[in-house]
Amino acid sequence: MTVRVAHNGRSTVGVPVWIFVPAAIGALLVVAPLAAMFTRIDWSNFLGLITSESAVAALILSLKTATASTAVCVAMGVPMAIVLSRSSIRGLSILRSLVVLPLVLPPVVGGIALLYTFGRQGLLGEHLDAFGIRIAFTTSAVVLAQVFVSLPFLVVSVEGALRTAGDRYDVVAATLGATPTTVLRRVTVPLILPGLISGTVLAFARALGEFGATLTFAGSLEGVTRTLPLEIYLQRESDPDAAVALSLVLILVAALVVVTARGTRSSGTL
Repeated sequence: MTVRVAHNGRSTVGVPVWIFVPAAIGALLVVAPLAAMFTRIDWSNFLGLITSESAVAALILSLKTATASTAVCVAMGVPMAIVLSRSSIRGLSILRSLVVLPLVLPPVVGGIALLYTFGRQGLLGEHLDAFGIRIAFTTSAVVLAQVFVSLPFLVVSVEGALRTAGDRYDVVAATLGATPTTVLRRVTVPLILPGLISGTVLAFARALGEFGATLTFAGSLEGVTRTLPLEIYLQRESDPDAAVALSLVLILVAALVVVTARGTRSSGTL
């Protein structure tokens, strides 16, 4: 075993040399396809390809719906994470499994589930339709589809932060006379803020790249439900150069989100 002293003065255990081989192969499997895509971009017409009317509309719609769905995820996901980590209600393990299920479900299955729930003949959609409320194949459907697939990311991140922080500070605040709401607002949330920000960033990135559930539940109506991933899919058949260019835009936006999250974490606020 080799012990090394890092630049911050902390001792670290050396990594076995052989482990760099599978690590390098794994990195290559991720980097190589991205690099290959860069070689196929028509740089001379790049600006024109990504500023077409349909491309701009799709990008704006993606940013708007991803922002809206992330706000919904925060509003519902934080309370869910608190219940899962702090409550002793029976059946929480089953609830946790159901909450994270969209992480492993094919997105198209999620879209079908949403369609049979909020569609005109769906479980809830039939009753909503009686009041003139239609969700399927509208912008609201895009937001719902994004919430369905991205909510687990936020719940898992916040729940993990809550379990790591523990409840000792909450107990101290409660013994000093603070109400549960005050404890939550003044103690719990500040403690888990890094995890909350991380989960919010992940939820936004996942919502931005959502495709399968959106296509199944919301369709592909330009300016209404056609997000950037759907626009890329359609352009792939008619204009491959535009599809590659728009793919690069989506990659850059996602990379910016991830780098921002990593940078904030490194600085100590995430």
